[in-house]
Amino acid sequence: MTNICLYFHVHQPQLLRHYTFFDIDHDHVYEDKERNLKRLNIVSEQCYLPANSVVLDLITRYKGNFRIAFSITGILLDQLEKHRADVLDSFTRLADTGCVEFIGETYYHSFAFLFSAREFREQAMLHKNRIKTLFGQNPRTFRHAGLIYNNDLAKIVEKMGYHIILAHGADKVSGWSSPHYVYQPAGCKKLKLLLRSDRLSGDITLRFSNAQWSEYPLFADTYASWIHAMHGTGDVINLAIDYQIFGEHGRKESGIYEFMRLLPREILKHPDFKFLTPAEIARNLDPVAQLDVRDSVACADGENDISDWLGNSLQRDAVASLYGMEAKLRRRKDEELLRTWRLLQESENFYYMCTKGLANGDEHTFPNPYGSPYDAYINYMNIIDDFSGILDKKRSSTNEGA
Repeated sequence: MTNICLYFHVHQPQLLRHYTFFDIDHDHVYEDKERNLKRLNIVSEQCYLPANSVVLDLITRYKGNFRIAFSITGILLDQLEKHRADVLDSFTRLADTGCVEFIGETYYHSFAFLFSAREFREQAMLHKNRIKTLFGQNPRTFRHAGLIYNNDLAKIVEKMGYHIILAHGADKVSGWSSPHYVYQPAGCKKLKLLLRSDRLSGDITLRFSNAQWSEYPLFADTYASWIHAMHGTGDVINLAIDYQIFGEHGRKESGIYEFMRLLPREILKHPDFKFLTPAEIARNLDPVAQLDVRDSVACADGENDISDWLGNSLQRDAVASLYGMEAKLRRRKDEELLRTWRLLQESENFYYMCTKGLANGDEHTFPNPYGSPYDAYINYMNIIDDFSGILDKKRSSTNEGA
């Protein structure tokens, strides 16, 4: 039996507003609230509501044989609760079917693991508690932002009680091993490791709407035939898809919704294939070997490392400035300042500073809302300068009061 593990990552970045040198010490509002709300409403109408409706219909139609997972960031859950309760309700209805698993991750879609073990644990616990409150589930699966993975991350995740961790299926992870089996991270005793099927996932997330692709247009029966051809070559095919492929990255006119409606039927035509969620995979399948991954890998460009977010001096300076504030910030014991600092950790803030692939149309590159990596860096560092000043003023005020 070959198991299809299909999960969607659901995230809507919070854009920072245009923040100039002249705003420093005068204006402490960093989020572009109007633009973020506009984007949220668009993606809610074009993606979340119609896509959730399709998924609910499929679950009902196949009477439990269609099972999927969602990884929804805490940032998005906050937005939905505040502005789009109808969308949040639609995810709750999916949770109520018993056929949908909700995956754990860092609350603010951050790379805190790379810079602060304490902050990483706190964000992961915040997210776990939020999922339990909203959907009645205690997450058993963990996914790091960008599918970043290494041995050290796995060890921390195991200690936090997760059963399985998701990772990129790059050669740097699997080496000689096939990504279509369950593994155990080196140094772990209970945690299991599930690798993304990169080509099959990319065929939907990256190439589905590309008219220049040799397989365009892609139909459900064709895609299912590729999956069926892998029968006997492994135990699990892990399809990790960006949910925004429905209606945003892939317009309705591309045929993506019809593709999704037909895909379960085409896959289940083969009696030796079934859908399971990651936690069900962890419960039902044993690891075939250990994988030793010492350097961080990620779902990024052809290098499959973290350089899309931390590969140049702009990015490294920005992230060092941000996490360099942590000790000072925690001494303030101010929850609102802590939340602001965490919003600034969102991984897209550093991706917008990436200087790779600008001239060759890299398929991993999406439009930069700040115009250029340099504009993104200057905007971000102006905010960092202002936020740092706020922390210093609070320290001075505290000292004067003493």
